[in-house]
Amino acid sequence: MEQQDPSGDRRFANQAVDTIQQLGQTMTPSVDSNIFCMTIIGQVEGHLVLPPQNKTTKYEHIIPQLVAAEQNPKIEGMIIVLNTVGGDVEAGLAIAEMISSMTKPTVTLVLGGGHSIGVPIAVAGNKSFIAETATMTIHPIRLNGLVIGVPQTFEYLDKMQERVTRFVTSHSNITETMFRELMFKTGELTRDIGTTVIGVDAVKYGLIDAVGGIGQVLQELKGLIEERKQTVPGGYRQ
Repeated sequence: MEQQDPSGDRRFANQAVDTIQQLGQTMTPSVDSNIFCMTIIGQVEGHLVLPPQNKTTKYEHIIPQLVAAEQNPKIEGMIIVLNTVGGDVEAGLAIAEMISSMTKPTVTLVLGGGHSIGVPIAVAGNKSFIAETATMTIHPIRLNGLVIGVPQTFEYLDKMQERVTRFVTSHSNITETMFRELMFKTGELTRDIGTTVIGVDAVKYGLIDAVGGIGQVLQELKGLIEERKQTVPGGYRQ
């Protein structure tokens, strides 16, 4: 009579429970792929640790993944999926700069929302997509908590705002005039200034390249990968 290893069964059961708890499903697809998918969800966490009940993306976790994907010869392209409310400005800009400086093709997809500092991340790839029902909120940089009312404080905010504006306009087709107009528009947001744009409008303003979903994103990324292989020896952007 064949004997079973109870410890092996327990390990399998524990793995299944962990998968259900972490991913909400009993099995995860195992596919060797040349495409790396990264998600930017919840609130972008920077120098301050947010409360545990907040869904966050920690920039100190994202940056090593970007470095690893850039160095891994098996990875030929990247998809960055966003559903974020924004967060720390410097952390968001750091992630956006890392994505924009990668030599491998990158395509971004805004699902649900790409608000606030999520906007620079959304435009950082070689090509950007947005779901038809997704939204993006463009507004001036704010400081939470106590603000010291001295000229240097406002100069600092202005310089930081200029950094965001310069990055967005240089990595998308929106003009600086239009971006600032959307940013300081009144009446769009309750008790505040700024603009929320939806799918088609984001494309109309030149903020995002096209409306689409995961199918269009994969098709575009595969095309960029093939183009890279044909135009640059060894497949590396020069």
